[in-house]
Amino acid sequence: MRPILLKGHERPLTFIKYNADGDLIVTCAKDHHPTLWYAENGNRVGTYIGHNGAVWTADMTKDSKTLATGSADTSCKLWDVETGVCFHTFQFDQPVRAVSFAIGDDKMVITTDPFMGVNAAIHVVEIAKNREEQTSKILKTISGDGIVNGRLNRVVWGPLNETFLTAGEDGVLRLWDVETGKVLKEATDAHKGKPIQHLELSPDKTHAITA
Repeated sequence: MRPILLKGHERPLTFIKYNADGDLIVTCAKDHHPTLWYAENGNRVGTYIGHNGAVWTADMTKDSKTLATGSADTSCKLWDVETGVCFHTFQFDQPVRAVSFAIGDDKMVITTDPFMGVNAAIHVVEIAKNREEQTSKILKTISGDGIVNGRLNRVVWGPLNETFLTAGEDGVLRLWDVETGKVLKEATDAHKGKPIQHLELSPDKTHAITA
């Protein structure tokens, strides 16, 4: 198979994500502009304009209608995939590092970086079925000394939306209980203390891969 070269970003890439059907690719970069591509031929569909900092992360709903992006500009934005219109912005006091839609796309988990003496945090927000009713309501925030240690580079939901996995700069993979906000399990020696830059789950959510 001949590789396809995607040309469109002016600064280094930070994140790449396929949609659920595998026919679209979202790329994020330090040039502030997430970009959508057709996976089959590498043609660029469009660019999402609105962030004022490096974009670190992205996720897409299962129906490929809504895109979420997180940026160093301390915001997480929700976009209409087809039109490129940003219809909601979650504003934080810290850079947004990772985002992940829950199964069913009715919730999303967002991680924010430690910044200016404020600890890193995990936020669970509600995603409205009707975009006109979308708010910035936060259902739960997990943070504090000794609870969230260092930057969390990736977060993914576990089975039945009862847990989520995080991985970050301390090299530890953690499984969290969504209801209680407590850590259920830790894998501390997989990367021997080196930062974990990426995390993905298998489609049946029984296996994780980290890098």
